[in-house]
Amino acid sequence: MRTFTSFDELSGAIGEELGTSDWLTIDQERVDQFADATGDHQWIHVDVERAASGPFGGTIAHGYLTLSLIPLLGAQVFALDTPGAKLNYGVNKVRFPSPVPVGARVRSTVSVKEVTDLPSGKQLVLGHVIAIDGVDKPACVAETVVLLLP
Repeated sequence: MRTFTSFDELSGAIGEELGTSDWLTIDQERVDQFADATGDHQWIHVDVERAASGPFGGTIAHGYLTLSLIPLLGAQVFALDTPGAKLNYGVNKVRFPSPVPVGARVRSTVSVKEVTDLPSGKQLVLGHVIAIDGVDKPACVAETVVLLLP
């Protein structure tokens, strides 16, 4: 795991791939809990019997569930031990090129895209590519934005 202790270290890592997380298995319980938390109970996610004869041969994870794994998977790759607050500021780009079948394993590769000076601190843009074990196209490609305040 890579740990950044200063803003200069972060700036020096622009364009660098920081590493890849461990594999995480997406089980039906996680999908069902996400459906309960978000109110998205579409059958393709939660109805195992109906989804078995659907377009993917079984249930699939919500795209937003996959996106929501970024903090969990990213924490295995890097840590920000910089002074001050770290605030999730948003997402620049998100795409879901491949569905994640329940039972599949996913992992994230993280890179530093940008570090920008702001009057109040720094803005960090991280690239995340969430891969599915054995699938060519990724499950999710996203750029997240973090505000680093002194």
